[in-house]
Amino acid sequence: MPVLILVRHAKAVDRMDAEDDFARGLTPRGREDAGRAGEALKAVGIVPALALVSPAQRTKQTWSILSAAVGEIPVDSPMALYHASQDFLERAAIEAFASSQAIVMVGHNPGIGALAHDLAWKAGANAALPDGYPTSAATVFELSASLGEPRLITAFNPKA
Repeated sequence: MPVLILVRHAKAVDRMDAEDDFARGLTPRGREDAGRAGEALKAVGIVPALALVSPAQRTKQTWSILSAAVGEIPVDSPMALYHASQDFLERAAIEAFASSQAIVMVGHNPGIGALAHDLAWKAGANAALPDGYPTSAATVFELSASLGEPRLITAFNPKA
């Protein structure tokens, strides 16, 4: 069955400390949390075949840290992933499953967290996800290529 890994970018600097929202990089805590998320994903043993990563600085930096743990794979970073809605992320995942059986998406709230919580609810595992889907949160689902019948494999809560 296909696997979908959903990750919210790690903790970024305040908006006032960057040129604009798109240019916000990670804080030292964000880098540390992203490393812990990467190790948690590595422990699951699933190597994604494709990464869909928002082109914002904080998501690219998060992916750079995660990929050190899970491995270098092809990355697609269309501008449409920047602050994408849950619906758009669902369509992007379904489209990506046409060519890859394991996908990681690194994005922003509220879209990435809404998708993770929706899939967890459908899997009957919503209590396993952290409230609000904080920065560096990661979830791994096994599901159909149409995103049906999700089963939660693991959830990483950086605040736990």
